[in-house]
Amino acid sequence: MINILHTIDTTGPGGAETVFLNIINGLDTSKFQSTVAICGKGWVNDQLVKDGWRPLFLSAEGSFNIRYILQLISIIRKKKIDIIHSHLIGSNVYCSLAGWICGVPVISTFHGFVDTASTDSLLKLRFILINRGSDKIVFVSQQLKNHFINNYRINSDKCLTIYNGIDLERFQLCNSDRIRHELGLNQHHILIGSIGNIRPAKGYDHLLRAAAKIVALHPECRFIIAGEGSDALFADLLSLKSLLGLDEKVFFLGFRSDVAEILNSLDIFVLPSTSEGFSIATIEAMACHKPVIVTKSGGPEEIVNDKNGIMVHPGQVDELAKAVITLIKNDGVSDEYIQNAYDTVWDKFSKQRMIDEYMRLYCCIHT
Repeated sequence: MINILHTIDTTGPGGAETVFLNIINGLDTSKFQSTVAICGKGWVNDQLVKDGWRPLFLSAEGSFNIRYILQLISIIRKKKIDIIHSHLIGSNVYCSLAGWICGVPVISTFHGFVDTASTDSLLKLRFILINRGSDKIVFVSQQLKNHFINNYRINSDKCLTIYNGIDLERFQLCNSDRIRHELGLNQHHILIGSIGNIRPAKGYDHLLRAAAKIVALHPECRFIIAGEGSDALFADLLSLKSLLGLDEKVFFLGFRSDVAEILNSLDIFVLPSTSEGFSIATIEAMACHKPVIVTKSGGPEEIVNDKNGIMVHPGQVDELAKAVITLIKNDGVSDEYIQNAYDTVWDKFSKQRMIDEYMRLYCCIHT
């Protein structure tokens, strides 16, 4: 039995947090025993408790918390941890240091470009610690891996790519009108949507500007954005929506747990991001048989190609609007993209494939 400590430094919800939970819940319990340590109460804790876990809480306040490291060391020794698996830069730093001190191998997983901030004065030190203390450094896309190697001098010999995966039993084609009824829409409306927490890198301002151009030509179009975010950015987006005359055309849904049903209500899925480490929402939409339009923003370029979707350049509002209109006008193109996209997800991006790769990595490191 291999004892694994799983940690993440955010409380969710989000893509990295979902992957974190999927790995913990998907491991072969005849081979792996898991201990979970998180930074406090919130969505991640709620999901863990619902799934029968009793997570340990770590103190993670401040830019460098000695208590956090001491707590990790105590857990590692008390639970006789064989492998530490951390997610996101904060946990990656602390766990690399604790693993180094305890002589326990560490796997650090990076989920996106936003794991780092150019204003972080301790960034160089953080990567020195990760380089020194991590046995393997996992990235969720090849482009993300190359970015970190080239910009932060990550030891390339320690790096590998493991694509995120989704639960294909949850995300599949399912007819439902509940979301349309909730919004007061009918089948004559063309529903276009995006899923993801409201952050600058998501590019929702570009989506709103594209929506104004699309609605001018196709007034039957409606748009939804599902995800939570900062009050300041959300207020800016609401102001832009009003300025563009989209008050009755665009709906912000906030955080939703019924993502599969929301995706199944869509006619077209759009990812307008300026930067993406991967994009779980994109493969979820593809699994639900929805045509997808994504930006060439990193990870999505390893998911979508010219046979299973449409790619546009980040921030190019006219290009984004044109892509949506192309799908509205050409059902044949949409059908072809949909089938190819569905096949892609089954072949490359299932949750089980992701978990299997992590289990092989655990076994490799433990031996």
